[in-house]
Amino acid sequence: MFLSAAAIAMCSAGVLVLAIGLWSGKAQIAAGRGIEKVVTLHRVCFATPLAVFGALHLFAPEFILPLVPKVLPWPMVWVYGIGCALLAASLSITTGRVVHWSGLLFGLMMLLFVLILFVPVALRHPGDRMGWTFVCRETSFGGGAWMLAGVAGAAGAASNGWPAHNRRVLLAAGRALVIPALLLFGVEQMLHPTLLPGVPLRKEMPEWVPVRVLIDYVTGAALIVAGGSVLLQRNTRLVAGWVGAWLLLLVIVIYGPVMILALGRPELAVQVEGINYFADTLLFAGVILVLSEASPPAKDLL
Repeated sequence: MFLSAAAIAMCSAGVLVLAIGLWSGKAQIAAGRGIEKVVTLHRVCFATPLAVFGALHLFAPEFILPLVPKVLPWPMVWVYGIGCALLAASLSITTGRVVHWSGLLFGLMMLLFVLILFVPVALRHPGDRMGWTFVCRETSFGGGAWMLAGVAGAAGAASNGWPAHNRRVLLAAGRALVIPALLLFGVEQMLHPTLLPGVPLRKEMPEWVPVRVLIDYVTGAALIVAGGSVLLQRNTRLVAGWVGAWLLLLVIVIYGPVMILALGRPELAVQVEGINYFADTLLFAGVILVLSEASPPAKDLL
């Protein structure tokens, strides 16, 4: 098996940030009970893909360069700069340091990407479901980051996070930005029940996956229920926790083997695609776990 330098860098960055996150959060993980133990993984699930994407920017910039708007000068500077920003954000989030700033700024960056890059494409091709899928995916990543920023320092003084009013605004905005992805992806899974589950792009589940249609229907229903729970403000912490855990399981048992098989191919594009699919869905699972963490227990809503 020949691994490209880009694939090695992406996997190494992800494993390093994962290890740092698990080590720094070991006390919270050990203290968690039931589904809350999975919810404690929200930061590491969110941060690990950012490190992977940061390494992609630095070691395979040719995949990112076509996305840079032509009106911007020095396109390679933008590619490398964003790569460094992603790595910095991943370390901040996984260690829990200055997350109120890294979450806020990463969320702003994702929303700028949506407005500049993805919305124009979706408007030019309204009949192509992929355009709006990308819009909702990137928007949900930004929403998850804002919820992280809102949760950060919630129990401490304003110097350790944002003031209470700012946190409430960030949490409300973050939840609103995640809802469209939950509902759209849920419907798309129902309409295309052989796609890879979670973030329904173009790639289909391998035929070796048993009951793959059932998996997509369950995933689609779970995402719709999660979106409804946010809209109705009913049991969101519990529902999002279980849905995030389900997606995390799918990342391990489906996307993991898909990535390994892709890494066994000699083509750089195939290797990068396999890693990206894994990281994308892990990040979306992280967003849903952040949604759970940012939602009050049911007893606090009474």
